[in-house]
Amino acid sequence: MHLNKYTVNIIDIPIYVGNSTSFINEIIDSIITKPLNYSNRLISATSAHGLVFAYNNPTFKNTLLNFYYNIPDGQPMAWIGQLKGHKNMRRCPGVGTFGQFMSTSASFPIKHFFCGGKEGIADDLKNACANKFENTNVVGTYSPPFRVMTDEELTKLGAMINAAGANIVWIGLSTPKQEAFAENLAKYCNVNYIITVGAVFDFFTDNLKHAPLWIRNLGLEWLYRLLKEPRRLFSRYAEVVPMFIWLNVKEYFIYLFGSKNKRS
Repeated sequence: MHLNKYTVNIIDIPIYVGNSTSFINEIIDSIITKPLNYSNRLISATSAHGLVFAYNNPTFKNTLLNFYYNIPDGQPMAWIGQLKGHKNMRRCPGVGTFGQFMSTSASFPIKHFFCGGKEGIADDLKNACANKFENTNVVGTYSPPFRVMTDEELTKLGAMINAAGANIVWIGLSTPKQEAFAENLAKYCNVNYIITVGAVFDFFTDNLKHAPLWIRNLGLEWLYRLLKEPRRLFSRYAEVVPMFIWLNVKEYFIYLFGSKNKRS
């Protein structure tokens, strides 16, 4: 995990306190100035679902703690960070941050590799990036199987990524599968960053519709998605939403009174 001054703890997970622009600029600058720094830094666009799952699952919590950055994929996380003193903290949604990154980096010699989605989705995303963002620096795609990959398969995938000369591997699966996959893949490839972005592949290939901006700004994107996919998401959100609220209320009061005691 990066230096503490760049993060705030939300349910015991360090979350990035900047915004999409500052995040993108940092990543681009680090690659341009040190293109051969193959440190395989792991980054996750982390949602409320991810934080609650980490709270209940020590193995996954340890995975997130080992990531270079966990960026706040949701408005409520930014509000919590602001309440804890980080007034300039903004949400860094996976979809918006990915789109902005592809647009901003289009003129730089930064090579991208897409890994995720059903067969053909990663290729569709490559085409979408060329058409929507004029970014033609996608050097490879891969659709992983819907199971745990073998060491042999990961070795071949790592060799494919290395041969393509990728700087960033973007992984579009689901939490917690994508974070575990990223952590494992890092053992087999040499890149600058591996970034997990959830359903981004489906959004930019028009397989999923993004919530309107005003809904996202109100922190209600979860409700929009629930209404779109009630059967798949109801049980998840019935657990995640109340637990996320309760854990953060409890943590905030501990933070608040802890801060007062430090000042006294």
